Amino acid sequence: MNHTPRLRAILSCTVLVVSLGASATACGGPDTHPLSDKPYDADGQIVFSVAPGGKKVNPDKPLEVISKNRDGRITDVTAVDAGGHYLAGELTADGMRWHSTAPLAAGARYTVRVATENEEGKPGSRRLTFDTAKAKKTLEVEFGPDAGTYGVGQPVTASLSEPVKSKEARAVIERSLTVRSTPAADSGTWHWVDDETMHFRPKEYWPANSKITVTSNLEGVKIGDKLYGGATKPLKLTIGDRVEAITDASAHYMTIYRNGEEINSIPVTTGKPGFSTRNGIKVVLGKEYFVRMRGSTVGIGGGEGYDLPVYWATRVTWSGEYVHAAPWSVGSQGAANVSHGCTGMSTGNAAWFFETINEGDIVQVINSAGDYMEDFGNGYGDWNVDWKDWRKGSVLQAGLREGSSPSDSARLRPAI
Repeated sequence: MNHTPRLRAILSCTVLVVSLGASATACGGPDTHPLSDKPYDADGQIVFSVAPGGKKVNPDKPLEVISKNRDGRITDVTAVDAGGHYLAGELTADGMRWHSTAPLAAGARYTVRVATENEEGKPGSRRLTFDTAKAKKTLEVEFGPDAGTYGVGQPVTASLSEPVKSKEARAVIERSLTVRSTPAADSGTWHWVDDETMHFRPKEYWPANSKITVTSNLEGVKIGDKLYGGATKPLKLTIGDRVEAITDASAHYMTIYRNGEEINSIPVTTGKPGFSTRNGIKVVLGKEYFVRMRGSTVGIGGGEGYDLPVYWATRVTWSGEYVHAAPWSVGSQGAANVSHGCTGMSTGNAAWFFETINEGDIVQVINSAGDYMEDFGNGYGDWNVDWKDWRKGSVLQAGLREGSSPSDSARLRPAI
């Protein structure tokens, strides 16, 4: 648009003020640029696909804004919900029609502002507020673990109220779930364990003494056919020191480190032939002062059966692998592997370990004749998954070069 006439009018006005002392209003009138006028009410020019103040709108249907005739055109449309999230849309080249290109949120209130201009270039405006109907079917997400303090190996989990299989729906969910740590961790992404479970971990362990906040922006967001996200309670975790216990099964010793510094070395016994302890990185699941251990509960009977009172037991798998006091095998600790898969130590050492270790801390076994710790399903074997393979478990990260992230243009609800 050419602004030269307006510039000349301003210069002419200046000359008049200097020479004649006239008011600046002497330059008003027909030469005023049309954009300087107050926007006219474009109510008669614009038609919406939703009725103002009427029945709540079906969020499955797109929003449309249409210019009634070619005497004017639409120049801009913004639609934003009460949470400040903009609805993506597209305006035709001739300015006659705008339509949303992303689904409306369910149970939301939108404010739509439309800017227009007539054939003379004068600006007009139109405003509309409407509500969308609440979703009849919602997907609930529950974050884990419970709020509290954990070790650097603790993954964040997300449990879904029903299975989600399609890549498109999974992408919507991943975009809506945010995990932040302070100080920041090096990268990090969700991994789909199965159709109802997701785990989040960084490339390396969480930074020691960090704070983690997990939030969801999924409420009201369309996930799939008539399925929308429900409200999710945010989660806050505190990460403690970096505590790692490394058990060398062939050397029969466990070495414990705090923030990289060795703080203890303990003689142990691990699983004997046929019952070898699993190799790999395990995450402490909990601690129990007393456990009654019976071979029959894990399918061990006959001559290998046992029924023992066990104290100072630190659990590392759901199937019953513990680090615990084993006073009956003190003579073998530091020299031979004689257990049925647990890591045994003296009562005093087990009590020290129990008091030192916390849920989420790392217990790693190396040089055992046993199989590797399962990645999922028997505790947290997440850290045994190679980072490249971990990223493949994310719909958004699979196929992307490491260090890159999905384009902001793909965001479900662009920020203000």
